[in-house]
Amino acid sequence: MIKISPSILAADFSKLGSEIESVKDADYIHFDVMDGVFVQNISFGFPVLRSVRAITDKTLDVHLMIETPSRYISRFLDAGGDIITIHVEAETTKHLQDSINIVHKRGKKAGLSLKPETPVDAVLPYIERLDLVLVMSVEPGYGGQKFMPKVLPKIAEIRKAIDRLNPLCELEVDGGINAETAKLCIENGANVIVAGSDVFMTADRAAHIKELRHEPS
Repeated sequence: MIKISPSILAADFSKLGSEIESVKDADYIHFDVMDGVFVQNISFGFPVLRSVRAITDKTLDVHLMIETPSRYISRFLDAGGDIITIHVEAETTKHLQDSINIVHKRGKKAGLSLKPETPVDAVLPYIERLDLVLVMSVEPGYGGQKFMPKVLPKIAEIRKAIDRLNPLCELEVDGGINAETAKLCIENGANVIVAGSDVFMTADRAAHIKELRHEPS
């Protein structure tokens, strides 16, 4: 099954409740946290996550684009995160392992993310303990960027590793997603698709979410 995770970074925050309701046919709600250090942009944090948790029972897919995320994982769990994904580039090996442990001890799912230029080898030592691997198909930090086709071989390589080492681990792709690029990602092994602007700028969001899945009717 292909899962869709709309990124509320592209939503209209003046009516966030109705924006989230409008994507009720999605599987997850993607929550992009940016600190202005690990990436240049700044987005939102604990208060917004708590507010979103209060109005939806959807799985909250929290992507921490922040420096030294291990400092804050427990607080994002407290605020309602269900999947906590951190960047392999943002932590030491020990802190990556510790972060996975913290998430699992709370009964939640742990993910690791890679930037477009980060090699697959960076995530391979952790795959057997992960619930999700997130491949960035744009440089993290801003919505609305163009998809980088060069990540497709990386997606395929990670899919092979997951199938061999941990078949229950999900493979997510984020960045520049539309119906065409979603199809490419799915063909290369992704099973979770993050889409922000492409979903929230569409009038019929339910129909578009169905289109992004590329599954038979």
